Formats: sequence, structure tokens, C-alpha cells
Amino acid sequence: MHTLFITGGTGCIGSVTIYKLLQSKEVGKIVIATRSNNAEPLKLWLGEDLEPRIEFVKLDVADFKAIEEVVIKVNPTHIIHLGAYQSPDCSKYHIQGMEINTGGTMALFDIAEKLPNLKRFVFASSAAVYGMRAMYPNPGITEDAQLAPPNHYGIWKLGGEHLARLFYDNTKVPTVCLRINTTYGKGRDKGKTSAPTNALKAIAMGSVEGKPIPFEMPYQGRENYHFVEDVGAHFAACALQPFEGFGAFNIKGKTIAIEEFLEIVKQQAENLGLGKFAKLSIADGAPPNLFVSDLSHEKIARTFKDLPLTPIEEGVRRSLVEFKIMAENGSLEYSKAES
Repeated sequence: MHTLFITGGTGCIGSVTIYKLLQSKEVGKIVIATRSNNAEPLKLWLGEDLEPRIEFVKLDVADFKAIEEVVIKVNPTHIIHLGAYQSPDCSKYHIQGMEINTGGTMALFDIAEKLPNLKRFVFASSAAVYGMRAMYPNPGITEDAQLAPPNHYGIWKLGGEHLARLFYDNTKVPTVCLRINTTYGKGRDKGKTSAPTNALKAIAMGSVEGKPIPFEMPYQGRENYHFVEDVGAHFAACALQPFEGFGAFNIKGKTIAIEEFLEIVKQQAENLGLGKFAKLSIADGAPPNLFVSDLSHEKIARTFKDLPLTPIEEGVRRSLVEFKIMAENGSLEYSKAES
């Protein structure tokens, strides 16, 4: 039976990844390292009664000594490293972002080299390791394209990928880096690309308040979308499926214009009887989307089996249904400041 150690396990992607991992009978125990010790995001997926296979450890990934003590004690067979400052915090707090996103990652890899039973390390990277879309003249940007991160978050993530490669070179423990772009759906509430999810929340909250809550997208252009359950399934599969070597992979997604995404949202809201609450637009003078789009996912599809790619229409519909239920029972977190 596998023992998994997961940093950032109570965040959006961590929670859905754990939900997917628990569907495997191979998973014996999941130890979740979290700064906040807040299990509420997990309850979105698992309900109030959390699985007995889950254990919590309160841990700051910038506390390198504590990381060593905890990880050596857990002695995991698999590590999934999701804990990180997101883009806005990295831009605002450069030193803290470096300490957590790079220093914490380096500390975890250093400790992982000492683990006798480690079979897999999965690192959450980002499409922010690429440059601006204009750098790439061809459609379908592949993993071997030139990398030129547009912000501090991307720089730290690229540093993490290099640390992952060095870790593999030193240990030969199979190591996977997953490059994520815009994740939308239940549990997504932070980060620069949380705007599409906040647009969905505005509709659900408006339906409960009985009046539209206008939402303006703060950027324009094209965007590469991943439904949140697909992202969790990718991390679970890349942790548990057979794999040898080192690899960085774009996860499966669909790139469309932001205007098209908003039209899909409006249509799905209309189908659910929520059309009059869908007051969505792009802000006047909105800057271009900072992160690259049109990513190829052929490599990961060749390497791992049965990875999902939920149509945007279905992902949006399911998210709207979930958010409406949450809004009705008072559990939906939405602030007009988020828009």
C-alpha cells in the first residue's frame, strides 16, 4: 500500500487530487502538510466526514528543519508537492515567494533524496514557465519550447523544475512536473487566473440574491482552460501510473478566446434558468492575459493513460450547479472585490 505525502493538500488542486487518489485501493495513507490546517476545501469533495486514510500535519514549507523531521518520520512512497505562493503573492512579496516556492521545494527535494522507499515525486509546475504567446509562431506549444517566465511566480516554478531534474539525476526516482494553466471550478478562489471561476460564482450568488452581480474579466485574449476535476485526475494518475525517468508535461486543456468562454458561460446559465443573472464582460482597457495559451498536450496523452479532458460546456455547467447549491446553503465564498 502506498503512503503519500502532499504539500498544499488543502488548497484547490490539492483537495481534488486527494479526492481522486482516494478512489484508488492502492492508497493506504495520505499525509497532508498544510500551513492553515483548514480542512474546509477538502470537505467540498469528501463531505463532512473525512476519510480515515487522511492524516494532517501543520507545516510551513519555508520551515526547512520542520520539513525534514516530518518527511523522515512519514517515510512516504510518493510525494506530491503543491504547496506554493500564487502569482499575486509572489509579485507582492518577492523574498517570501522565493523562500516558499524555491527554498521549500529545494528543501523537500533534498530530504526526498534520503528516503529509502520513495517511488515517485510529482511537482506542480505552471504554464507560467513559458514566455508571452507572441514568442511562439506555431500552434500547439510543446514542452521543449523556449522558456521565459513573465513573472516571479513563473521564475520560481522554472527553478522548481530544474531542482526536480537534478533530484532525478541524483536518485533515479521517477519524477514528474505538471504544467498547469487556468484551472476553473469548485474550490478555485485564489490566484491571477481565478477570474473565470469568479465569473461563475457571480452568477450563482446573483441567483440567490435575486439580482445580477455584474462581473468584468480583468484581462483579455485567449486562455487555456482546465476543469478542476481533470487537474486532480492528472495529479493522481501521474503519481500512481507506471512511469520511469524525468518529464515535464503540459496537462490536458482547451484554449479558446475569453469572449468565447464568457458566451459558453452565458449559454449554460441560460440552460439552467440562470440566464438573467449572467452579466459578464471584459473590462475596458483590460491588459492581455499574462500567461501563454495554445499548449499541446500530446506528450502527456502518450505517456499516461485515460487522462480526462472535460468539454468546457460540461465543466461550466457542473460548476454552475455546484456553486448555486453552495450559494443557497450559504457556503459559497464570493466577494465583489474578487471581480
